[in-house]
Amino acid sequence: MAKVKITETVLRDAHQSLIATRMTIDEMLPILSKMDKVGYYSAEVWGGATFDSCLRFLDEDPWERLRIIRREMPNTKLQMLFRGQNMLGYRHYADDVLEYFVQKSVANGIDIIRIFDALNDIRNLETAIKAAKKEGAHAQVAISYTLGDTFTDEYYVNYAKQIRDAGADSICIKDMAALLTPYKAAELTKAIKAEVDLPLQLHTHYTSGLASMCLLKGVEAGVDIIDTAMSPLALGTSHAPTESMVAAFRGTEYDTGLDLVLLNEIRDYFMTLRQKYLDSGLLDPKMLATDANALIYQVPGGMLSNLLSQLKQAGKEDKLTEVLQEVPRVRADSGMPPLVTPTSQIVGTQAVFNVIMGERYKMVTKEFKGLVRGEYGKTPVKIDPEFRKKIIGDAEPIDCRPADLLEPELDKLRAECADWVEQDEDVLSYAQFGQVAVKFFENRRNKKLGIDSAHADAANQVHPV
Repeated sequence: MAKVKITETVLRDAHQSLIATRMTIDEMLPILSKMDKVGYYSAEVWGGATFDSCLRFLDEDPWERLRIIRREMPNTKLQMLFRGQNMLGYRHYADDVLEYFVQKSVANGIDIIRIFDALNDIRNLETAIKAAKKEGAHAQVAISYTLGDTFTDEYYVNYAKQIRDAGADSICIKDMAALLTPYKAAELTKAIKAEVDLPLQLHTHYTSGLASMCLLKGVEAGVDIIDTAMSPLALGTSHAPTESMVAAFRGTEYDTGLDLVLLNEIRDYFMTLRQKYLDSGLLDPKMLATDANALIYQVPGGMLSNLLSQLKQAGKEDKLTEVLQEVPRVRADSGMPPLVTPTSQIVGTQAVFNVIMGERYKMVTKEFKGLVRGEYGKTPVKIDPEFRKKIIGDAEPIDCRPADLLEPELDKLRAECADWVEQDEDVLSYAQFGQVAVKFFENRRNKKLGIDSAHADAANQVHPV
């Protein structure tokens, strides 16, 4: 058995999970060179919500952030999270934009691209895998892990085989909602490893209190790499603590070989940041608590709070149990999508409408129509044609890969943002975040001209659909 390898998430997913992705590059900078000495398998530093957060809230260029981290961590592989055909935005993009994004990500310092799709539809991943391989990056594909009768070991093994056949270099079990339990982690690992000869990584959150045990059992069953976070920004909705997992495997056949003394020095730095976040109110201590509701209702923690907030706004808080009972029914009607962004929001909101209106599907959201129509890709279970017709009416169902219906759009996007472009990468910022990116470009230009621009309203921008 080889030593277990560690992917450090403190610079991306840990602060995304705990403080809504508000860690700045200035806060990262003093510790990067020390982190570079650890010998991590990789550091996850980019992608996910970091891009949006840099432009929308931090007045930072995400590309410049990546270049700085690359400069300060020359010996560590840098990793990003990428939503397949959605890239880092909120819709499917044409292949030419996706290919250019991958090219520029690698050129600016990314080594490993973790690609996933909310529906586990391999068609939404193939262009990204090919693009990553073409640029010489490591293409890792993540399986969106979820629960339900459909999601057997056989389902996941079949998907793992599709991932292998599509040319991926490794596979990640992505348990974003903390639904995995320790013995299930071992069982699933063995099932995949028996059929697919690719390195296997395990990503799980601490929300339900089981992450460390899942990682331990996963490694014993054959997991090669685990995701962890430095302890000051671990636990709660984040990940298992890096130092604890290094200590757990020390002196065993799985020994990571990482230096606990060096990790402790890094911990001291992040403790000061943690205190700063607590003092400012950015880190809510509630985010660090264990919440096993996900295991009871099989909905992610973030989705639960979202449902409650929607019901409060409608003055129907007493209907929460009814909505939680309705969620699995709506999910079954719409082809059993895994509940992860954006499907968790789509299914949850529709369940709320069904309960509040007192009649199922009396009112249907635009996004739910899109999901049923096939705008997001193929659902794990085929949707009943009669139900589909009832929801989408005379609209034409989409059964092909959604991006096949998109014309190349890179030139058009370049023309639209030509007035603002200062670097090639700006067109990609604009492609994904439209007016939010334009606001950032405006601030950047004003700063260079010495104009004091009030950009506080950028924080109040509505997310583009």
